[in-house]
Amino acid sequence: MKILVLGGGGREHALVWKLKQSEYVSKIYAAPGNAGIADFAECIDIPLNDFLGLSKFAEKKGIDLTLVGPEQPLADGVVNFFNDKHLDIFGPTQEAARIESSKIFAKDFMKKYHIPTASYCTFDNADSALKFVNDHETPLVVKTDGLAAGKGAIIAKTREEAKDAIGKMMIERAWGEAGKRVIIEEHLEGTEVSILSFTDGKCVIPMVPIQDYKRIYNEDKGPNTGGMGAVGPVPTVNERMLESIVSQVLRPTVEGLNEVGCPFKGILYAGLMLTERGPKVLEFNCRFGDPETQALMPLLESDLAEIMLYVLNERLEEADVIWKNNQKCVCVIMASGGYPKRYKKGFPIERLEAVKGAKSLFVFHSGTALKGNKTVTDGGRVLGVTGCDDTFEKASSKVYRCVDDIKFEGAIYRTDIAQQYIKEID
Repeated sequence: MKILVLGGGGREHALVWKLKQSEYVSKIYAAPGNAGIADFAECIDIPLNDFLGLSKFAEKKGIDLTLVGPEQPLADGVVNFFNDKHLDIFGPTQEAARIESSKIFAKDFMKKYHIPTASYCTFDNADSALKFVNDHETPLVVKTDGLAAGKGAIIAKTREEAKDAIGKMMIERAWGEAGKRVIIEEHLEGTEVSILSFTDGKCVIPMVPIQDYKRIYNEDKGPNTGGMGAVGPVPTVNERMLESIVSQVLRPTVEGLNEVGCPFKGILYAGLMLTERGPKVLEFNCRFGDPETQALMPLLESDLAEIMLYVLNERLEEADVIWKNNQKCVCVIMASGGYPKRYKKGFPIERLEAVKGAKSLFVFHSGTALKGNKTVTDGGRVLGVTGCDDTFEKASSKVYRCVDDIKFEGAIYRTDIAQQYIKEID
């Protein structure tokens, strides 16, 4: 089977790495890919928004299945485009992807189907949003309606911070059309957790729970990022709680999307807050997460390609989705200095070769490129150094030894990934 993977980040590197192990897969292409993905796949220079170019490539090369990594092509309708050309593709349609691409659609949907979430109000002009802030106590959470690369949610501890967020979103349009409408919702307290699941539109099979570290600095301080690390399985989510999340969140969402005429096939991802009143949905995503996928793929025992085929053929209930027993996974993101704001590219990355072949240690490339025979930085998040072991302490230790060994100018990373679980569990 020939597979085309759309995307060029750490998530796609982890997916390509996992697919390469499948007995069903003979060849992998990636558009556009990166320096790490090039070790496992043939990278092709076709933009992700060039649906015609991608479909022609798939037809020419006899691609059996295309896997969509990022959210933007899904929101723009790449699955619809491929379906119209009778090309197999893994991911939800544009209509179903609204569960991520429009936060207002998602919140209204959750309200209609009684899916637990924070209370909220929506606004299509700045004046009414500012008046709401003046009339309510803080903290509040201000969110863009549309996609903002994981940075469109601002926790405002004061009214001034909330007003500033509204100004950036609705007036300055810092995130473009994504901020044309905003949501202001109550601030939930608790522990964040990511529950990704496979679904064929009927059956829902959850993956192991993962925690994503969104803030740039230790102790969850500083601005939001696309994710500075991930760990799993999260020990605070036991089997009983996971089943409750499936029955109260994931399954009703899939059934509700069917009811509104938007059947969902692919990866349904619920970002949750575990509150004193139970799990509540912060957001839905319609694809694999980044960096959650870097922590998930090393834990997945089953053949990913086989599971995807079961999803496409609406036979997911027949799939064996098996996870490695007693293994913990820790992923630490190494980012460019200045991220998530301005940063420079093109710095050589040293000592990547030193970690190749290390047992249960992986370096997934998020933002890299090849310059001659050198791997250089080419993004805000550069590498996802990932390790597995039978305790969080062992997994964390091997990851941070590797992080300390790899060098590039201006590298930044958090030093507290998984630390709370080392203290509490190990």
